[in-house]
Amino acid sequence: MSEIDSPASGDAGNGDRRPGIIICAYEGQNAGWDLVEDLSGEIWSPVGARAVSIAGDDPDALASTLAARLGSGECRAVLLVGRTHKAQGFRVQMRAENRTLDHKHRLSSTGPGVARATAPVADILRALTAAGLQADASSEAEEDAGSYLLYRVLADLPDGPLTPAIGLLRAPAPANEAVVRKGVKAAASAMASHLTPLPRVN
Repeated sequence: MSEIDSPASGDAGNGDRRPGIIICAYEGQNAGWDLVEDLSGEIWSPVGARAVSIAGDDPDALASTLAARLGSGECRAVLLVGRTHKAQGFRVQMRAENRTLDHKHRLSSTGPGVARATAPVADILRALTAAGLQADASSEAEEDAGSYLLYRVLADLPDGPLTPAIGLLRAPAPANEAVVRKGVKAAASAMASHLTPLPRVN
C-alpha cells in the first residue's frame, strides 16, 4: 500500500483545523491518476479540508486503514474512487450490499443487508455537472472491491454525533487522467463544503 499524506496527527495542534478527507484510489497502481499538482510532491486539497491520499490493492488491509483514520477523528470523510463498467459517464454509487469480496456470501451475519452512502450525493452530482462532466447516481452495486469497501467502511463507522461522509465515485473506464482528476476534485470539493473545522487544541 502506498500513501501520500501530510502528517496524520498533530495538524490540529499546529493550528490547521481543516478536517481530513481521504481520497482513496482503491485500484492502486491501476488507478492511472493522482492528485500531485506539481514537482513539489504536494497533493491538491479542496477548500476547507485537507486531502489525505491513500491507494492500495488489498481490500481488507485498505478497509482497516480507512477505519483507523476515521476512528482517529481527524478525518471526517472518505471518497472512494474507481471505475464503472456500467455507465458512460461518472457514477456515484449510493449503496452497497452485505456481500463478501467474491459476492458469493454475506459479509456479516449481523450487519444490515444494505448500507447507504452518507456523502451528499445531490451536491456531488451538481458539482460534476458544473465541471462539464456527464454524471448520474445509482443504487446498483458493481461486483468489485469498490462495493465491498463501501459496505465495510459504512459498517465500521465509529459511533458519535458527527457521521463521516462516505462516498464512492466511479469514473468511466475510457476516461483519461485529466478527466478523472477533474471529477475527483469536483466530488471532493462538494463533500468538503459540508465539513466543519476540527476542535481547537488547547
